[in-house]
Amino acid sequence: MSPISSREIKEQARALGFDPVGIVPATVLTAEGARLREWLERNLHGSMDYLARHAEMRIDPDQLMPGTRSVVCVALNYYHPEKHSDDPEIGRISRYAWGDDYHDVLRDKLKELLEWIRERAPEVEGRACVDSAPIMDKAWAVRAGLGWLGKHTNVITRQYGSWVFLGELLLSIELEYDNQIEPDHCGKCTACLEACPTGAIIAPYQLDATRCISYGTIELRAETLPEPIGSNLQNWVFGCDICQDVCPWSRFSKPTEEDRFTPRPGITAPRLDELSELTQEEFSSRFRRSAIKRTKVTGLRRNARAARRRPAPPSE
Repeated sequence: MSPISSREIKEQARALGFDPVGIVPATVLTAEGARLREWLERNLHGSMDYLARHAEMRIDPDQLMPGTRSVVCVALNYYHPEKHSDDPEIGRISRYAWGDDYHDVLRDKLKELLEWIRERAPEVEGRACVDSAPIMDKAWAVRAGLGWLGKHTNVITRQYGSWVFLGELLLSIELEYDNQIEPDHCGKCTACLEACPTGAIIAPYQLDATRCISYGTIELRAETLPEPIGSNLQNWVFGCDICQDVCPWSRFSKPTEEDRFTPRPGITAPRLDELSELTQEEFSSRFRRSAIKRTKVTGLRRNARAARRRPAPPSE
């Protein structure tokens, strides 16, 4: 018998701000792993070579943490309702990067949950995972019934649409498991495919990262942005929210209650001319503890300069 119940873990996870929460057995992600390998073989991941590393670890949590028996899957709402500006002199930054770095926020909460569990069951081993760990966050979220995989390849929840961060807590004990999978509610809708200005969603549930504005403005280290990204930026300088903004399920979005996701001053409407001339010192100071650090000052300057050479973005 488990020294602690799934109900108790879920209640504590919700007390920490997570919702929804699901718990599933730590089995191998066979079907999901096969789809990942196919996607990698088609080179749809672009220069993100880290996705190809530790492939077996990504599909088998026991290889990530030997002795894993259960996976606690959590989601955390990050939505803020401010609109992106359509001013041609203003840049657009994805909502997920308006506040503190979500890796830090989720990791802190998951570690707090693990400490709470170990206070009651000291023998339990665990590991907190956010997307920087080699684990398939979206696959686990779907297995745990948190939501379904949308056609834009983001997980969509009934409660908040797709405006959620995902995380997992690997545990060395067996628990009572959820077996309710959320059905796919995308139906015949193709709003995300039609709205993507670069055609990155090449088919329902299939993303070509090399055409994605988020990939280009965050992950790509090239001196210039390739086509079709470069000519279709629509003033995005870090990430892109288009496919999420047009999703009908976004009508259920609610403002987050997490203080650390509060938008920083100037983050929702940064001036392109200022971003294009940022110094390293200014970048480090302005984006301390921010996910925007990922693109580095050279990437942000590149993106802002490219955006200034393009037509103004359409109104939301």
